[in-house]
Amino acid sequence: MPVNTETTASTEKARLRIVAAALVFLIAIDGHAAPLAEFEALIEPYTTVELRSPVEGVIESLSVDRGDTVKQGQELAKLRADVEDAALAIATSKAEYDKRKQTRARQLYSEQAIPFSEKDEADATARSSELQARHARETLNLRTIRSPINAVIAERYLSPGESVKDKTILKLVQLNPLRIEVVLPATLFGQIQKGTNAEVRSELGAIGTLKAQVTVVDKVIDGASGTFVVRLEIPNPEHAIPSGLRCKVRFLVN
Repeated sequence: MPVNTETTASTEKARLRIVAAALVFLIAIDGHAAPLAEFEALIEPYTTVELRSPVEGVIESLSVDRGDTVKQGQELAKLRADVEDAALAIATSKAEYDKRKQTRARQLYSEQAIPFSEKDEADATARSSELQARHARETLNLRTIRSPINAVIAERYLSPGESVKDKTILKLVQLNPLRIEVVLPATLFGQIQKGTNAEVRSELGAIGTLKAQVTVVDKVIDGASGTFVVRLEIPNPEHAIPSGLRCKVRFLVN
C-alpha cells in the first residue's frame, strides 16, 4: 500500500512541536544550554511537484522513470497530438501564403498600382494568420510535458496509452538544496536568525555531520505549543544526501 508522505510529514511535525514545547522547561532551568541544545527534525526535499497535463489526452511516450535525474525544461512525456500536428501544418501553410501576398501587396502599393486599403487588408490578413499559426504551435506545445525544475523522479504513476485526465503523471522532488524545518520553543525567538549556521547529524551516520544555514524564521508563535518554526537549507549538488532522514540540529550561536 502506498504511503501518504504528506500525512507522515504532518504527523512528524506535530510530534516535533510537542518535543520542542517540552524543551521550554529545560531551557528555563539552564539558560546557557539553550543555544547549544539539539533539536529533532526531518530532512526533506526543497520542493515537491506533482506533475499533471494542462490538457486532456492519452500518453504517447514517457522518457523518464523513477529515480531518474532531470533538468528544468527537459521533455518528460508527450501526449498523442495527431490533430494538433495537422492544425499547425495548416495554420503554418496559410501564414506563409498570406505573408507572400503581403509582400506582393506592399510592392504594388509602393508602385502606386493598388490603393492603400488593399495593402492594409493584406497586412491585417498576414498578422491574423501569423497569430493563428502561433496559437496552433502553442496548443501543440501543451502536449509535451516538461520538467519545471531540476529534480529527481520520485514516482511514475502512468504509462503510455493511459489517459491523463485528472491524474498525476509524475512526482518530482528537488534535492538540491535539501530543506529542514525545525520546531523551536518560543524562548529562543530572536536568538535564531536568518543566516545562522547549524550542524546536522542524521540517522545515517555514514554521511557525517552536515552544514546547514537558516533561511526562514517564522514571525508567528504557535500559541498552543509555545513554539515557532525555522527553515534551514543543506547544499546537496551531487544528491549524495537522501531526503526523508530524521536528524538532530544544533545551532551555532554565540
